[in-house]
Amino acid sequence: MEQPSSHLKVRRADGVSVVEFADRKILEELSIQEIGEELDRLVETEAGIKLLLNFKNVDHLSSAALGMLITLNKKIKERKGSLKLSDINRQIFEVFKITKLNKVFEIHDSAEQALAGF
Repeated sequence: MEQPSSHLKVRRADGVSVVEFADRKILEELSIQEIGEELDRLVETEAGIKLLLNFKNVDHLSSAALGMLITLNKKIKERKGSLKLSDINRQIFEVFKITKLNKVFEIHDSAEQALAGF
């Protein structure tokens, strides 16, 4: 069940909302704001949501996008949900390590691994 969206492709798998990004580069402020709003709507529709963000299509991520992810993670925790990230390329993962966000987020090598962990 794919929902049409400008920046996200959302599907359900075993009770988990799996989100893939349509954009290879998540850099522009407006795009990040729109992605944040789309993710917020998703989180607000389901208390205790299980959300997997799959970054397999993403090559570049700005610091503003990281801020949006931190805010999203906080909202999900407040609503007793869980968030996992997967398929982050090496360059982006280095940014997560430098900023210590790899300790904040549960990051998996593949979507399959992440889904198995919910």
